[in-house]
Amino acid sequence: VHYEDGPGRVRSANVHSPSGESDFATSLEALSEELPNCGAGSLVVSWFGNDLRCGHCTIEPKVEQTAIDGSAPWVVSGVARGAAATVPYQDARPVYGGTPSDASVIAAIADLKARGLEVALYPFLLMDIPAGNGLPDPYGGTEQPAFPWRGRITLDAAPGQPGSLDQTAAAGSDVAAFFGTASASDFTIANGSVTYTGPVEWGWRRFVLHMAALGAAAGGIEAICIGTELRGLTTIRSAWADFPPGQQLIALAAEVRALLPGAKITYAADWSEYFGYQPTDGTGDVLFHLDPLWANPNIDLIGIDDYTPLSDWRYTSGHLDAEAGSIYHLPYLTSQVEGGEYYDYFYASEEDRTEQIRTPITDGAHGEDWVFRAKDIRGWWENPHHNRVGGVREPNPTAWVPASKPVWLTETGCPSVDLGANTPNLFFDGKSSESALPTASRGARDDEMQRRFLQAKLGYWAEPANNPVSPVYDGPMIPDGGIFVWTWDARPWPDFPVRESLWADGPAHRVGH
Repeated sequence: VHYEDGPGRVRSANVHSPSGESDFATSLEALSEELPNCGAGSLVVSWFGNDLRCGHCTIEPKVEQTAIDGSAPWVVSGVARGAAATVPYQDARPVYGGTPSDASVIAAIADLKARGLEVALYPFLLMDIPAGNGLPDPYGGTEQPAFPWRGRITLDAAPGQPGSLDQTAAAGSDVAAFFGTASASDFTIANGSVTYTGPVEWGWRRFVLHMAALGAAAGGIEAICIGTELRGLTTIRSAWADFPPGQQLIALAAEVRALLPGAKITYAADWSEYFGYQPTDGTGDVLFHLDPLWANPNIDLIGIDDYTPLSDWRYTSGHLDAEAGSIYHLPYLTSQVEGGEYYDYFYASEEDRTEQIRTPITDGAHGEDWVFRAKDIRGWWENPHHNRVGGVREPNPTAWVPASKPVWLTETGCPSVDLGANTPNLFFDGKSSESALPTASRGARDDEMQRRFLQAKLGYWAEPANNPVSPVYDGPMIPDGGIFVWTWDARPWPDFPVRESLWADGPAHRVGH
């Protein structure tokens, strides 16, 4: 794709390496050479949200600039470049890359397929909320934090905050506003393109259904996620055990099925979200809030973005894991996949974490320790689930049938920073309020940490003894090819991250994922 900057002046929009090929093709060529056993790609396509209050949040595609279009004009969901919203700028550079055009997403899917890779489509929400936004903070701050995690989307006042509408009918109305009313019938697929004729709105349904339509226009894909890490949203209630977001996702899955009848459909839950909701309101309630979704016939598998830690290492002498000898010791890291923090113990406060005061995870009432273990995917998968009201276990289980569907780790990984395995969900990016180093890390780049983490995580689940076989579908809990590592950049190395004049997020690469 080329831009004309005036008479005789032409520049490429997407060729920034000596290969002369597009950035995407150059990056995938490197992938095929460096990771020849990679069998699938989860293609991340981003639209942008503008508010942490779900009833006020719009979700739309954005561009870096609206002045110049290229030899392949940018169009997304019927919106041309000149009419599109733009991403924010900082120091005269865009904070985010814009949404890829519909045509380029379809071409990317075709490219992945041509290279023998199965394709999962991963609609991804980036929050366009810059510093100084002045928006009311649902969590009680002076304003909404800068470029936050989408998992913080919630009500105008988050559950537990003064004036929260949680557990009222009004909460369901706010959730409905977030999802919108677009349906599969609003999308027409013809001649390798997608036309939208639905309501003039920018909600979650339009975003996901548009991605599904692109997958269909590309001739089909292996899988699609209908959401990722919407933890603050999925726990919103309109009554004690009534979760409107889950019902919205169930309805959305049926619409996606209409567009992609042959694809596997899932929701990519955060690792702190997939197994249930235990409100911190002193009630002792245990609610398997996503079970109606997981049990729905249009959901083919359980998606988990698994960033659980594989270490609790410190630089101080005599720390509790020191007997392992080294944070790089593979048996130590492997032992923490189903062990350690979030399995054997938890830290009750940040002070306890600093001092390594570990509280054992036990369920004295019913012996179901797995209920409270974020790492215990196996225990959650193999057992019936019983909600608890005020700590009292209901006699009848939820709709979840044990071992009825496979589990995919829709994301997992570790930053390339020292002690990254301590808190692998954290990332370092100066523009974001979420930016942080792992627990006790000094911030030094450490590629070996990333490598060892992946060897431990992938190696553990590759062992049949660790990966139980379902009596329902006669396959392993986590199937071969069911783990996606975050992340391989579509921009070719080393031009990314070195060329900071082009890509402002280059510095985040040094200790990133």
